[in-house]
Amino acid sequence: MSVRTLQEFLAASKEKDVGSDAFELESAHMLEVRLNGMVWAKAGSMVARKGSVKFTRQGIMEQGLGNLLKKMVSGEGMQLMKVEGEGRVYLADAGKKITLLRLAGEAIFVNGNDVLAVESGIESKITMMRKVAGMLSGGLFNVRLSGSGIVAITSHYEPLTLPVNAQTGPVFTDPNATVAWSGGLTPEIVTDISLGTLLGRGSGESVQLRFAGEGWVVVQPYEEVVFQAKE
Repeated sequence: MSVRTLQEFLAASKEKDVGSDAFELESAHMLEVRLNGMVWAKAGSMVARKGSVKFTRQGIMEQGLGNLLKKMVSGEGMQLMKVEGEGRVYLADAGKKITLLRLAGEAIFVNGNDVLAVESGIESKITMMRKVAGMLSGGLFNVRLSGSGIVAITSHYEPLTLPVNAQTGPVFTDPNATVAWSGGLTPEIVTDISLGTLLGRGSGESVQLRFAGEGWVVVQPYEEVVFQAKE
């Protein structure tokens, strides 16, 4: 890579306004929120801000959450923060790739660890796959996002969308590599005893998600070790 002058670096890396939406990608790994009201964002995701902005961590009972959510994937749970005021907020999550999706009445499910931010017009409901709780430490939590507005989700590297229909048959995914799926699908927990025996009782691959019906599922080329198979 060639050496840049200071002026060249500043010009190439400065923020760019190319649209009028509240959410805009400054890069594949940095989200700019033009704040004029309120949005929800992943706790700890702010890297910079300017203007009059207030951050409030989401209460454990807010939006109908129960005490069970204290034991979510991160140990503390998928903590959200309410971001209010007027200004600009810059969000990132461990350098993960950010994808912006505009929902127009649709519903999607997203892995609880992969929700970066949602506009106030989006309704979020956190649920747990109870059947997997006995197989994976901490269980498996996901967020149902629905309504109208923009949502920002994250993935390690480029995500891949797999169609699910009668022609493809069921699609099986590793829970640690599963990012999101369409609102009409309900994944089932399956175990592969022979694979578990081959790879060891603690292997995550011995627990998989089975998607069947009509829809799609998004996976990432990375196993984020959030869910551990219990011995």
